[in-house]
Amino acid sequence: MAQTAPTPGTSPSPGRGAAPRSGGGRNPWAAGGVMFAGVLLMVDGVMAVIKGIAGIASDDVYARISNYTFKFDVTAWGWIHLVLGVVLLVIGWGILKGAGWARGLGIGLAALSMIVNFMWLPYEPIWAVISIAIDAFVIWALCTDRSEAVI
Repeated sequence: MAQTAPTPGTSPSPGRGAAPRSGGGRNPWAAGGVMFAGVLLMVDGVMAVIKGIAGIASDDVYARISNYTFKFDVTAWGWIHLVLGVVLLVIGWGILKGAGWARGLGIGLAALSMIVNFMWLPYEPIWAVISIAIDAFVIWALCTDRSEAVI
């Protein structure tokens, strides 16, 4: 049998027992992670909407902080979380639909959500830490998978 050279722009696939290609291949964790990141972004959005509604509806739901650099009225924090949550829901939906614009915005808004939740930490530590962990995974998954151009 005669072997043929690969056509320009392609590379031969690894044979049996050969090591997988590095660099150009897709990371299966990240590829599956993009779908999961979209779902998690929507979950984070729902959690932010709930935090927002709780802060707007009742001013005494969250701990009152006396000497804190980022001290806002709890109602103001509620509006911040509500708006951010709705935007996260829309971006998460866009990621699930496969929109390229949503992946780029998802990275930026997950980072913004991480910062907001870090500032929110003294008010509600458990919710804030859970949201920060979700945002960290979302950023990782959207930055690691390179199956499509982000921008």
